[in-house]
Formats: sequence, structure tokens, C-alpha cells
Amino acid sequence: MFLKHSICGLTAVACATALTPARSESLREFDHIVVIYQENHSFDNLFGLWGAVNGEPVQGLPFADPAHSKQVRADGTTAYSCLLQNDVNLTSPSPLATSCTDTTGATPFVSAFPDKPFEIDNVIAATDKTCPAPGVSASNGLLKNSAGALTGGCTRDLVHRFYSEQFQINGGKQNRYVTGSDAAGLSMGYYDTTKLPIYVALHKHGAPHYVIADHFFQSAFGGSFLNHQWLVAATTPAFANALNDASGNDLHSVVDANGMATGTPLYTSPLGSSAKDAQLTASCNPPSGRPATPANVVCGDFAINTIQPSYQPYAPGTANAKRLPPLENPTIGDRLSARGVDWAWYSGGWSNANGDVGAAGWTNGAGPNCADANAMATATYPNCPDKLFQFHHQPFNYFKAYAPGTAARAAHLRDEAEFVRAANTGRLKPVSFVKLIGAENEHPGYASEPGGSTHLVDLIASIVNGPDGRDTLIIVTYDEFGGSWDHVPPPPYQNERVAEWDHHHGHDHDHDHDHDHHAGGGAHDRWGPGTRIPTLLISKRFDRSGVDHANYDTTSILKLIEERYHLAPLASRDAEVHSLARALESAER
Repeated sequence: MFLKHSICGLTAVACATALTPARSESLREFDHIVVIYQENHSFDNLFGLWGAVNGEPVQGLPFADPAHSKQVRADGTTAYSCLLQNDVNLTSPSPLATSCTDTTGATPFVSAFPDKPFEIDNVIAATDKTCPAPGVSASNGLLKNSAGALTGGCTRDLVHRFYSEQFQINGGKQNRYVTGSDAAGLSMGYYDTTKLPIYVALHKHGAPHYVIADHFFQSAFGGSFLNHQWLVAATTPAFANALNDASGNDLHSVVDANGMATGTPLYTSPLGSSAKDAQLTASCNPPSGRPATPANVVCGDFAINTIQPSYQPYAPGTANAKRLPPLENPTIGDRLSARGVDWAWYSGGWSNANGDVGAAGWTNGAGPNCADANAMATATYPNCPDKLFQFHHQPFNYFKAYAPGTAARAAHLRDEAEFVRAANTGRLKPVSFVKLIGAENEHPGYASEPGGSTHLVDLIASIVNGPDGRDTLIIVTYDEFGGSWDHVPPPPYQNERVAEWDHHHGHDHDHDHDHDHHAGGGAHDRWGPGTRIPTLLISKRFDRSGVDHANYDTTSILKLIEERYHLAPLASRDAEVHSLARALESAER
């Protein structure tokens, strides 16, 4: 059944513990919560062909209407005939034969893809050698079977930046992903969900039951850095004393009248080279020589795109002036520690990057140089980060409370190898966040999607087959969309989808328990939510698998943790958002 409950106001701290009796009981059944945070895929891109679960349809690609899938030019109305492609395995007339010519713009182009979603597997298979070696840059991907290419079916990377994503979403029309992308037509690609290792594993006999949340959105527009911050702190960090002088150390973006801070193969900014897609929001009062910031653009001294932390580990050679000053706003880790609840952020490659000589996961010997061949060539012992270690995926390392040398850092920032050991031996902490190293995190460009999905399956197996398996709730989600299109508008742009969805499924507005959630609304502000992303809840305790259509975003995970351990909200969004705990009802009906 559906349990009605109120949504907390901005100042309603006590609401963090105001649970319905049934949900409170469901949460108390779990002694361990594990959040596995994967990389860079939209829901339609990865889970769009999930199908139905126990007769309940998942809102995937079969429900994508032309109004939210037909891609248009910057004017917002002119639809393409074809998809421009620049991934080297997707271009025409070579290696793919031309089947479409687009003349909708001033410069015609040819393609093998009409303007609609296409299946990546049909062109770049999981077994194809298209992946770069660790540390090798391939801006448009590697041609199949080219020298040095590795097996895994990798594509090129796609832009996923704060201002670009808002342009792509286009007020909920979902129709400028191609125009706003440096990868152009690749943004319309999707995988055959039913072939993914995670899908196959969850549908084998004896697999644990799951709930798929098909209206779960990334908390903030843009990329990994910002969404990792929202996962742990539910807010966008500010850069203290940011320069605003147009110098080389002024990190503010410069945004044009269309809300874009950069050009793409299909978009030319009216600012030309003056547009600047940088680490911070646009200045509210730009210095002399820079254009005025449009009135409808978020501005200030906020860190929105990839920026390095002040503390090690950070990208070798990054100047101090371009690293984010230590943050002091509260995090979920602070809240848990204050309540006496143990927790950890486990990251693949952390011991090597942090210089934890001899700790779990350490592979770099006794010095004086980094012994692991996969260590960055610029690394200085004992900080020996792997070539695919992502510094901006370590959100707690940006906070003063977890500075090098603190007891909190030693206790809570750990290596993934230690997590696997804890899962196998029945020593899981009450709350665990797990971040995989680059080679295993499914990120387009440098990681294999099927390879990362396989590692995810293995990680889940270590949990459910371990001594703590039955008492553990596993949440698998992705940090952000990775530049890939999705047809479902994020809040608050969903009202136009209500009639179509309800008519198709025969939903009764008075009795459908999910209607008031997927039909619009949901907490939102100037930071997001952004594009819909894949999310699963998995547990051996679930009675059945199910689908949850409620609106969630990444902070819904925080709210679940806050409810389980009676913690106050961190900020306005996690106070207002739907708790992911309500998805547990879909496994109990």
C-alpha cells in the first residue's frame, strides 16, 4: 500500500525522524547501508530496455515520444535529419556507409544514423577492441583493432558540464543533447540493457530481489565533481575569496545569451572564443573586458565543474590557486560521526593515491619510487595514484574535517580492498560508500561499460554472499548522465508527461499510489535536479522485485540515511526531497 506522509519544510529539522510506522520498521531491518556510486550514464542510455518487473512497466525507451527524443538545433525548433558523429567508429562515409544526409544547417553533413536513439551494441560490441590503455587520451575514441586498443567496447567520452546540461535539457523538452554535446550524435546512443552483466545477474535463479527507481535524477546539473559533493553534503561548494579579475587564476565561467559557456560541433557561441567553460559559476559582476552575465544564469563563486582539492591526493602539478580551498560545510559523515554511527568512504586505488604504505590495496612497494607500473608517471612517492584514479571523485578529501593527519581521515577514508574484506568477513560498517577506480567505474572514454558492470556484479556478490548479506541494503546509482540523452524531463518539467503516461497505463488519479510522484513536482532549485540516472535497491531481505515511479534525486539517499539514523538534514534539498526509503514499499507489496 502507499503510505502518505508530509514533505519537510526548509527549517523542519525534526522531520528527519518523522517516519510512517511501516517505513520505520523496514529501515530498522537493515543494519548496513552500502551505496555504490558508478559513473556517467543516463537512465535511457543504460536501463532504457529494462522492460517490466512483475508486470509493472519501467518507463524506458519504449515510452520515449518524438517530442522528447527528436533532437533540434540551437534555435529550439529545427530538427535534424541525421545524427552527426565524431566517434571514430561511428563516422561516415568511413568506417560506416552513408545512409543519411543532413541539410538543415549551413553546413551539410553525412551520417549512418537518422535523428533518433540508436543501439551502441550494434556498432561497437562489448568484445570490440576500442578501449585506450590506462592514461592514454583518445578524444574521439580508438578505431576498432587499432594499435594499442584493448577489448571492452569503449566509446569516446561526452561532455557533461553544468551549463551545457541545462542547455541540453532545454526546459524539459530534452531535445538539445546533440547540439550541446562535443560528441554530437553519440549522446543519443543506448545499450541493450538485457545484455548488461548487472541485468543478467539480477535475473538469474537465486538472485536477490531488487527495486528499480525509474524517476531518479542526478541532484545537480553537470558532472562528477559537483554530484559527488551533493551526495555527501547536499549543496554546491563555494570557492572562498575567488578572484574576479579576468586573470589566469580567475576561474569564473563566461556564459552567452543561450546559457552556454562553450561551442560544440553543432553550436557556435555568439561570444566566440570569449565564452569560457571553467571551474566556477559565471561572475555576477564580471570584471572589465568580460561580457555581462545573462540575468537567467546562475552566478557567483560556486565550484561547479571539475576542480582539484587543496589536499593530497590531487592531480600532480595543479597550482594552489586553482585548487578549491578546504570546505567547512557539514557532510553526512559529520552527521553520522556525531551520532556515533561508524561509516567509511571506500575508494578503489585510495591507499596508493593517499600514500598509505602497506595498507589494504597498496601496491607500490617500499620506495623510493612508485613500484606499480600503473602509477602516474608524474607521481611522487609515497603518493602513487593509478593512471585512472579520479581525484575529483573523492568528495570528503575537499573538507577541512578530513584533512591529512586528522583522525577522521584515517578512520573514514579507506581503500575499496578493505571494503571487500569487510564484506567477506561480516564486518561491514553501518554506512559504506563505495567508489570504484576508473578502469572499473563504467565511465565512457576510459572504461569499458560491460567490464565495469561485471565488476559491479562481483562487488554486489561479495556483499549478498557475505555474513552481513541479509542485513544489508545495497543502493546502486550513478553520479550523473555522462552527456547521454534521456527522454524523461527532470523536475519541475514533468506535468506535460502526466496525461500520456496515465492514459497508457490506465492509472486512476485517486488510487494510483505513484501518480503524485512521477506526475510532476519533486524538490528542485537553481542547481537541479538534472538528467534521470539508473538506480537500483538490492537486498536478500526483499520479498519481491518491483518498480518505483516516485521522483527522487541523489539527496534521496542522504534522506534515507538520515531517517535510518535519526539525523538532521544537511540542507534544504535533502529536507524536502522524497526519501529513497519509500522505494522499499515496492519490494513488500
